[in-house]
Amino acid sequence: MVIIGIDPGYAIVGYGIVKYEGNRFTPLKYGAVTTPADLPFVKRLDIIFEELGKLFSEYKIDAMSIEKLFFNTNTTTAIDVAQARGVIVLSAERAGIPVFEYTPLQVKQSVTGYGRAEKKQIMEMTRMLLGLEKVPKPDDTADALALAICHAHSAGSIIGKLNYRMR
Repeated sequence: MVIIGIDPGYAIVGYGIVKYEGNRFTPLKYGAVTTPADLPFVKRLDIIFEELGKLFSEYKIDAMSIEKLFFNTNTTTAIDVAQARGVIVLSAERAGIPVFEYTPLQVKQSVTGYGRAEKKQIMEMTRMLLGLEKVPKPDDTADALALAICHAHSAGSIIGKLNYRMR
């Protein structure tokens, strides 16, 4: 199974594409789509859509794992991130890629075995599971890889089958 994990945003969209076979992970590609702050917001969304479309064309992706949004402070940022997330989900839909959502708690539990793990622990475990020399930068990229790992661990389980799949 080839999974793309996405850490949604509009300035930085972290992505990580991993192959999961026989309980082994192979990182295929990871990085971030970045958009310049001086561009109109709609143009930034267009860049995200186009860049993800290129990734979807290059790899045969079986599933997208994306973080559920949760904001308790800045509503302006929340709305902008939600718009970017909508573009990301739409790009997957257009490419025929099923989309699965996970909470930060689910990602922490899946990657480290502990739902209250700290960010540093998650990043280090992600690095180890993927056999990488160092934790990928920016943090959004490491978060995206953790989301891909989470889906790999959840997809075959009963919990994974019950997990909300966007329709």
